[in-house]
Amino acid sequence: MSKQRPPWWEWEIELSPHVLKRMVDRGFSETDLRAMLGRDGIALRPSNHEGRWIVTTGLDDEPWEVVLEPDSAVRLTVVVTAYALE
Repeated sequence: MSKQRPPWWEWEIELSPHVLKRMVDRGFSETDLRAMLGRDGIALRPSNHEGRWIVTTGLDDEPWEVVLEPDSAVRLTVVVTAYALE
């Protein structure tokens, strides 16, 4: 796992329809999501799904993961989903 942030980290983020639904289901907001991505001490690793990355972070003192998919063609980082770790 890397704690160094890649260049696409600074790109605008776009929320996928999937994460918008999960925000309601899992009780978090866009503000919470941005706070999770802005925390110090996050870890980043490649996903098993090519082109995606998993961020290990936290919310309300609980561990969470956020799945990101950078799109270099439009310089956006798409938030695919986010979930609390059990």
